[in-house]
Amino acid sequence: MGTDKAFVKLGGRSLLERVLALAEAVSPSVYIVGSRQKFARLGSVVEDVFVGHGPLGGIHAALRSSRTEMNLILAVDMPFVEVQFLRHLLESAVAHPAAVVTAPRTRDGWQPLCAVYRRSFADLAEAALAHGKNKIDTLFAHIEVFTVGERELAKEGWSPAMLRNLNTPEEVDAAQR
Repeated sequence: MGTDKAFVKLGGRSLLERVLALAEAVSPSVYIVGSRQKFARLGSVVEDVFVGHGPLGGIHAALRSSRTEMNLILAVDMPFVEVQFLRHLLESAVAHPAAVVTAPRTRDGWQPLCAVYRRSFADLAEAALAHGKNKIDTLFAHIEVFTVGERELAKEGWSPAMLRNLNTPEEVDAAQR
């Protein structure tokens, strides 16, 4: 993108500001995973243990630093997620205590960067990261996952499009329109 996604502007606010507002609407404790130097002025920061290992490294860092059993993970590049959907994810996680992860799954696949993780997922993530494996959804085969599918999204009136990531300048331009 030419710049850190967190600072890309959409509708007059950075992606990070937008996602922090979403997270703060459903949780009293919100943390940014990343560089303390870069993000401390914007909120509480947790730094990666496995630096340079992508989103799985961030999930691991968040879970290792967490004091709560359930943790909502939300990527900075998912600014269209609705607060009511996040509440629904959290309620689903509470209702399915055997699930280590509660995650949406659309025809595009798992959406592991808008999901609720129990702290125990940190052990699985750490083992994978220690072996150089950075894929999140491949770990789902080893645990109980509660799936929020497209049928459930539709029933509740949510479009799977709210889960789309903004990964390119073209996608950001399209979102601006």
